[in-house]
Amino acid sequence: MSHVLILGASSDVAVACAHEFAAKGYNLYLAGRDTEAIDILAKDAQIRYRIAAQSLKFDALQSAQHQSFYDALNPKPEITICVFGLLGDQQVSERDWSASEKVIHSNYTGAVSILNAVANDYESKKAGIIIGVSSVAGERGRQSNYIYGSAKAGFTAYLSGLRNRLTKSNVQVVTVKPGFINTRMTEGLKLPKPLTAEPSHLSKAIFKAAKKKKDVIYVLPIWRLIMLIIRNIPEGIFKKLKL
Repeated sequence: MSHVLILGASSDVAVACAHEFAAKGYNLYLAGRDTEAIDILAKDAQIRYRIAAQSLKFDALQSAQHQSFYDALNPKPEITICVFGLLGDQQVSERDWSASEKVIHSNYTGAVSILNAVANDYESKKAGIIIGVSSVAGERGRQSNYIYGSAKAGFTAYLSGLRNRLTKSNVQVVTVKPGFINTRMTEGLKLPKPLTAEPSHLSKAIFKAAKKKKDVIYVLPIWRLIMLIIRNIPEGIFKKLKL
Protein backbone atom coordinates (compact mmCIF):
# COMPACT_ATOMS: atom_id res chain seq x y z
CA MET A 1 0.00 0.00 0.00
CA SER A 2 1.33 3.46 -0.92
CA HIS A 3 2.64 5.94 1.64
CA VAL A 4 2.10 9.70 1.66
CA LEU A 5 4.46 12.01 3.54
CA ILE A 6 2.73 15.19 4.76
CA LEU A 7 5.18 17.86 5.93
CA GLY A 8 3.64 20.35 8.34
CA ALA A 9 1.02 17.85 9.41
CA SER A 10 -0.61 19.84 12.22
CA SER A 11 -1.89 22.62 9.95
CA ASP A 12 -5.56 22.75 8.97
CA VAL A 13 -4.78 22.03 5.32
CA ALA A 14 -2.52 19.13 6.24
CA VAL A 15 -5.19 17.59 8.48
CA ALA A 16 -7.67 17.79 5.60
CA CYS A 17 -5.11 16.18 3.28
CA ALA A 18 -4.49 13.41 5.80
CA HIS A 19 -8.19 12.53 5.87
CA GLU A 20 -8.51 12.81 2.08
CA PHE A 21 -5.63 10.43 1.31
CA ALA A 22 -6.33 8.04 4.20
CA ALA A 23 -9.94 7.71 3.04
CA LYS A 24 -8.56 6.57 -0.32
CA GLY A 25 -6.44 3.87 1.34
CA TYR A 26 -3.04 5.57 1.58
CA ASN A 27 -0.79 5.04 4.58
CA LEU A 28 0.43 8.22 6.24
CA TYR A 29 3.68 9.71 7.46
CA LEU A 30 2.57 12.78 9.42
CA ALA A 31 5.51 15.08 10.11
CA GLY A 32 5.68 18.32 12.05
CA ARG A 33 6.69 20.10 15.23
CA ASP A 34 3.44 19.63 17.18
CA THR A 35 3.80 15.91 17.75
CA GLU A 36 1.03 15.86 20.38
CA ALA A 37 -1.56 17.04 17.84
CA ILE A 38 -0.09 14.82 15.13
CA ASP A 39 -0.23 11.76 17.40
CA ILE A 40 -3.96 12.31 17.83
CA LEU A 41 -4.43 12.70 14.08
CA ALA A 42 -2.41 9.53 13.39
CA LYS A 43 -4.39 7.44 15.87
CA ASP A 44 -7.69 8.75 14.53
CA ALA A 45 -6.68 7.90 10.95
CA GLN A 46 -5.63 4.38 11.94
CA ILE A 47 -8.95 3.64 13.58
CA ARG A 48 -11.20 5.49 11.15
CA TYR A 49 -9.65 4.36 7.86
CA ARG A 50 -7.83 1.15 8.87
CA ILE A 51 -4.53 2.33 7.44
CA ALA A 52 -1.05 2.74 8.91
CA ALA A 53 -0.31 6.24 10.19
CA GLN A 54 2.89 7.35 11.86
CA SER A 55 3.62 10.60 13.72
CA LEU A 56 7.10 12.02 13.11
CA LYS A 57 9.03 14.95 14.57
CA PHE A 58 10.01 17.41 11.83
CA ASP A 59 11.08 21.05 11.99
CA ALA A 60 11.29 23.01 8.73
CA LEU A 61 13.85 25.34 10.31
CA GLN A 62 16.28 22.54 11.21
CA SER A 63 17.64 21.94 7.71
CA ALA A 64 20.73 20.08 8.96
CA GLN A 65 18.42 17.26 10.07
CA HIS A 66 16.32 16.99 6.91
CA GLN A 67 18.39 14.45 5.00
CA SER A 68 18.65 12.09 7.97
CA PHE A 69 14.91 12.51 8.62
CA TYR A 70 14.10 11.40 5.09
CA ASP A 71 16.70 8.64 5.07
CA ALA A 72 15.04 7.09 8.14
CA LEU A 73 11.68 6.63 6.42
CA ASN A 74 11.07 2.98 5.58
CA PRO A 75 9.41 2.40 3.23
CA LYS A 76 9.86 5.66 1.38
CA PRO A 77 6.71 7.61 0.47
CA GLU A 78 5.42 7.57 -3.09
CA ILE A 79 3.86 11.02 -2.61
CA THR A 80 5.24 13.96 -0.63
CA ILE A 81 3.09 16.97 0.23
CA CYS A 82 4.87 20.08 1.52
CA VAL A 83 2.23 22.22 3.21
CA PHE A 84 4.09 24.03 5.98
CA GLY A 85 4.47 27.79 5.95
CA LEU A 86 4.27 30.97 7.99
CA LEU A 87 2.35 34.11 7.06
CA GLY A 88 4.08 36.29 9.62
CA ASP A 89 3.43 39.98 10.23
CA GLN A 90 4.63 42.23 7.42
CA GLN A 91 5.14 45.31 9.59
CA VAL A 92 7.07 43.35 12.20
CA SER A 93 9.18 41.68 9.49
CA GLU A 94 10.08 45.06 8.00
CA ARG A 95 11.74 46.10 11.26
CA ASP A 96 12.93 42.81 12.76
CA TRP A 97 15.26 40.67 10.68
CA SER A 98 14.72 37.62 12.89
CA ALA A 99 10.99 37.77 12.05
CA SER A 100 11.77 38.12 8.32
CA GLU A 101 14.24 35.26 8.49
CA LYS A 102 11.69 32.96 10.11
CA VAL A 103 9.13 33.72 7.37
CA ILE A 104 11.72 33.12 4.64
CA HIS A 105 12.99 29.87 6.14
CA SER A 106 9.47 28.61 6.88
CA ASN A 107 8.21 29.25 3.35
CA TYR A 108 11.28 28.78 1.17
CA THR A 109 14.63 27.51 2.41
CA GLY A 110 13.14 24.89 4.73
CA ALA A 111 11.00 23.56 1.89
CA VAL A 112 13.92 23.50 -0.54
CA SER A 113 16.04 21.65 1.99
CA ILE A 114 13.66 18.74 2.58
CA LEU A 115 12.37 18.55 -1.00
CA ASN A 116 15.91 18.32 -2.36
CA ALA A 117 16.27 15.08 -0.38
CA VAL A 118 12.91 13.81 -1.65
CA ALA A 119 13.65 14.81 -5.24
CA ASN A 120 16.97 13.00 -5.34
CA ASP A 121 15.34 9.80 -4.10
CA TYR A 122 12.46 10.02 -6.57
CA GLU A 123 14.83 10.78 -9.43
CA SER A 124 16.89 7.67 -8.67
CA LYS A 125 13.72 5.55 -8.67
CA LYS A 126 12.19 7.33 -11.66
CA ALA A 127 8.87 7.55 -9.84
CA GLY A 128 7.10 9.75 -7.32
CA ILE A 129 4.92 12.81 -6.87
CA ILE A 130 5.97 16.02 -5.09
CA ILE A 131 3.25 18.51 -4.18
CA GLY A 132 4.17 21.97 -2.95
CA VAL A 133 1.59 24.37 -1.53
CA SER A 134 2.75 27.83 -2.59
CA SER A 135 0.62 30.98 -2.85
CA VAL A 136 -0.78 33.53 -5.29
CA ALA A 137 1.08 36.04 -3.10
CA GLY A 138 4.24 34.99 -4.91
CA GLU A 139 3.06 36.24 -8.28
CA ARG A 140 3.69 39.94 -7.64
CA GLY A 141 5.16 41.78 -4.69
CA ARG A 142 2.64 43.88 -2.77
CA GLN A 143 3.36 46.22 0.11
CA SER A 144 0.97 44.37 2.43
CA ASN A 145 2.86 41.06 2.41
CA TYR A 146 6.00 41.20 0.29
CA ILE A 147 8.23 39.32 2.78
CA TYR A 148 5.88 36.35 2.71
CA GLY A 149 5.15 36.86 -0.99
CA SER A 150 8.82 36.93 -1.97
CA ALA A 151 9.44 33.65 -0.11
CA LYS A 152 6.48 32.06 -1.88
CA ALA A 153 7.72 33.47 -5.21
CA GLY A 154 11.00 31.70 -4.61
CA PHE A 155 9.20 28.48 -3.71
CA THR A 156 7.06 28.67 -6.86
CA ALA A 157 10.18 29.17 -8.99
CA TYR A 158 11.88 26.27 -7.20
CA LEU A 159 8.96 23.93 -7.90
CA SER A 160 8.92 25.02 -11.55
CA GLY A 161 12.60 24.28 -11.96
CA LEU A 162 12.27 20.98 -10.10
CA ARG A 163 9.41 19.98 -12.41
CA ASN A 164 11.53 20.85 -15.43
CA ARG A 165 14.41 18.77 -14.07
CA LEU A 166 12.43 15.71 -12.99
CA THR A 167 9.96 15.30 -15.85
CA LYS A 168 12.43 13.13 -17.75
CA SER A 169 12.62 10.86 -14.69
CA ASN A 170 8.84 10.29 -14.57
CA VAL A 171 8.53 12.35 -11.38
CA GLN A 172 5.59 14.74 -11.20
CA VAL A 173 5.91 18.07 -9.38
CA VAL A 174 2.65 19.88 -8.61
CA THR A 175 2.47 23.55 -7.63
CA VAL A 176 -0.66 24.41 -5.66
CA LYS A 177 -1.69 28.07 -5.56
CA PRO A 178 -4.44 28.80 -3.06
CA GLY A 179 -5.79 32.27 -2.60
CA PHE A 180 -7.22 33.02 0.82
CA ILE A 181 -7.72 29.97 3.03
CA ASN A 182 -9.95 29.83 6.09
CA THR A 183 -7.45 28.46 8.61
CA ARG A 184 -5.95 29.26 11.98
CA MET A 185 -3.15 31.13 10.17
CA THR A 186 -5.65 33.63 8.74
CA GLU A 187 -7.86 33.78 11.83
CA GLY A 188 -8.86 37.36 12.55
CA LEU A 189 -8.41 38.54 8.97
CA LYS A 190 -11.44 39.78 7.05
CA LEU A 191 -11.48 37.41 4.08
CA PRO A 192 -13.98 37.74 1.21
CA LYS A 193 -16.02 34.54 1.15
CA PRO A 194 -16.16 34.14 -2.67
CA LEU A 195 -12.34 34.23 -2.77
CA THR A 196 -11.71 32.06 0.29
CA ALA A 197 -11.20 28.30 0.17
CA GLU A 198 -11.78 25.86 2.99
CA PRO A 199 -9.05 23.31 3.86
CA SER A 200 -11.29 20.58 2.42
CA HIS A 201 -11.27 22.39 -0.94
CA LEU A 202 -7.48 22.22 -0.95
CA SER A 203 -7.28 18.59 0.07
CA LYS A 204 -9.67 17.51 -2.69
CA ALA A 205 -7.85 19.66 -5.26
CA ILE A 206 -4.49 18.24 -4.16
CA PHE A 207 -5.67 14.64 -4.39
CA LYS A 208 -7.17 15.27 -7.84
CA ALA A 209 -3.98 17.01 -9.02
CA ALA A 210 -1.88 14.06 -7.85
CA LYS A 211 -4.09 11.55 -9.64
CA LYS A 212 -4.20 13.56 -12.88
CA LYS A 213 -0.54 14.60 -12.67
CA LYS A 214 -1.21 18.29 -12.98
CA ASP A 215 1.58 20.87 -13.10
CA VAL A 216 0.05 24.02 -11.58
CA ILE A 217 -3.39 24.39 -10.03
CA TYR A 218 -5.36 27.30 -8.59
CA VAL A 219 -7.65 25.93 -5.91
CA LEU A 220 -10.35 28.46 -6.74
CA PRO A 221 -10.30 29.16 -10.50
CA ILE A 222 -11.21 32.84 -9.97
CA TRP A 223 -7.71 33.44 -8.66
CA ARG A 224 -6.20 32.65 -12.06
CA LEU A 225 -8.09 35.63 -13.51
CA ILE A 226 -7.40 37.88 -10.53
CA MET A 227 -3.67 37.26 -10.68
CA LEU A 228 -3.61 37.67 -14.45
CA ILE A 229 -5.02 41.17 -13.95
CA ILE A 230 -2.65 41.99 -11.07
CA ARG A 231 0.42 40.78 -12.97
CA ASN A 232 -0.44 42.99 -15.94
CA ILE A 233 -1.06 46.28 -14.13
CA PRO A 234 1.66 48.68 -15.36
CA GLU A 235 4.31 49.30 -12.72
CA GLY A 236 3.71 53.05 -12.78
CA ILE A 237 0.12 52.47 -11.73
CA PHE A 238 0.78 49.44 -9.53
CA LYS A 239 3.23 51.21 -7.23
CA LYS A 240 0.59 53.81 -6.37
CA LEU A 241 -1.97 51.21 -5.34
CA LYS A 242 -2.44 50.11 -1.77
CA LEU A 243 -2.45 46.34 -2.17
